[in-house]
Amino acid sequence: MARRSAQDEVRTLTTDVLVIGSGGAGLRAAIAAHDAGANVLVIGKCRLGRAHTRQAEGGINAALGSHDPEDTWLVHAADTLKEAHFINDAPFVEKLCREAPSVIQELLSWGVPFNRTKNNKIDQRYFGAHRYRRTCFVGDRTGLAILNALVRQVRKRRIKHIDDVYVTKLLARGRRVIGAFCVRLADERPVIILAKAVVLSTGGCTRVYKTSTYTEEGYGDGLKLAYDLGAELMDMEMMQFHPTGMVYPPQYKGILVTEAVRGEGGILLNAKGERFMLRYDPQRKELGPRDEVARAIWSEIQAGRGTRHGGVWLDITHVNPAIVRKRLPKMVRQFKTLAGIDITRQKIEVAPTAHYAMGGIHVAEDNTVYGCTGLYAAGETTAGVHGANRLGGNSLMDILVFGRDAGENAAAFAKKSVHLRPDLREISAEARRIREPLRKRAGIAPHVLEARIRTCMWQHAGILRNQRELAKGLAEIRTLQKEIARIGLGSQATYAREWRHYQDMASILMICEAIIRSALFRKESRGAHARTDYPEKRKAWQVHVRCAGGKKGMHVFTRPVVQPRGALANHLKSEGLL
Repeated sequence: MARRSAQDEVRTLTTDVLVIGSGGAGLRAAIAAHDAGANVLVIGKCRLGRAHTRQAEGGINAALGSHDPEDTWLVHAADTLKEAHFINDAPFVEKLCREAPSVIQELLSWGVPFNRTKNNKIDQRYFGAHRYRRTCFVGDRTGLAILNALVRQVRKRRIKHIDDVYVTKLLARGRRVIGAFCVRLADERPVIILAKAVVLSTGGCTRVYKTSTYTEEGYGDGLKLAYDLGAELMDMEMMQFHPTGMVYPPQYKGILVTEAVRGEGGILLNAKGERFMLRYDPQRKELGPRDEVARAIWSEIQAGRGTRHGGVWLDITHVNPAIVRKRLPKMVRQFKTLAGIDITRQKIEVAPTAHYAMGGIHVAEDNTVYGCTGLYAAGETTAGVHGANRLGGNSLMDILVFGRDAGENAAAFAKKSVHLRPDLREISAEARRIREPLRKRAGIAPHVLEARIRTCMWQHAGILRNQRELAKGLAEIRTLQKEIARIGLGSQATYAREWRHYQDMASILMICEAIIRSALFRKESRGAHARTDYPEKRKAWQVHVRCAGGKKGMHVFTRPVVQPRGALANHLKSEGLL
């Protein structure tokens, strides 16, 4: 790459609302901000329509009562709070569940082709730990159908978007966020985007684990951007391991096998042919909470009752093949294409895989990031909604409800604000910083370092944890944080490959430190956080664990959970849950 002066090479764009992330939460935020009268720009690391939202397969929750008229938003909220072990903030849960039915109607108006019952109601299926059938679905490609609808709405409104953009730093004056420093990967040119308000919707961080449903994204870069500005991270120890990911062939290990397979009648068997969930959860069996089913599968494998490739069997061969093909077409195609298996006739091997981060950026009820004026966040980037265990089907509703709110609130802030000029010294320093690894002689490749990090997390901070292993993991992450500073890429490296991977490493290492420090701090077992040395759940730990930066590095502390109020509090009392 030819050398250019730092300031000469930087192009500047302006907008009212900048949305960072082009998945479901980001696109819904962009639509809402545009409809509120703001000029909006969406930027994403991937192409429009390719974000991880498309991997959410099984469905989206709303208490419609298509099959079970007893279901209401109050029951939905009670299930969400109970299965999250009451460390989600109740106002978020109430909003999610109250507004879910109207969101489904909006999706219908945007052309989402939900499956229908014989009497033309929206069909709903069972998902784990739900009392009623409340998961609306489009076969087993619900996320893709919703993302496609959002893309159509963005294009209909002619909302501007730029693909293949990597954000390296949020720009601020004091604690007021004023834009972002980015690199366009296509031409390797730095770009400054000045905005009156910024929405972060960059997804989760489960790719820090060796086995993950995220195939390309999920490094937690949005969390790192906010953390570097002084934002707090919350509930980072709460990492959801989906019970069923592919095991074989090995190159596809971790790819999601939707919960809908179990929702449609699939059963779990160990290598001896035993339906082992009858021992772990005799009532709910395969449709118990995700954390419990994942631990049950893991326990069977660790006890030597796993399959040859290190999993258990998921069997849906007893269900009418025509129903399986109609309601699970993606799964039929996925296993036929990737493994040469007909799931209507053959059992499939599955094992737990890192899937969803319940933790993330601490936000207020209006989706503002605490401590950062003009910065909003939504979706898996944030914490507070899902507590210690997310109910399957709640994530797609989360991105739509809170994506919309973030966009509307960002637009309202932008209307009463003005653009502020960035500090040119900060711009010059960032332009030099991002090129620094290209000036160093090439050494260890970033992908080699990434493999070490992900293996470390899987071994030391995975499904079952304890003080000794977590301490080992933290020591290794601290060593790797020092090692990355010595990495050089060489002048022949490109932004689209090695450089981008190098930048990801900084996010990954910060996220790993937050996960491990939070897991060490929470001395109990609750939901997805299971410690063998503290196996009991304790009332004193019904709090949020938070991480913040400081002069001496990351420090960890607690914050009270926001309690239910009004009708929700009364309903929980009537059920004996409060």
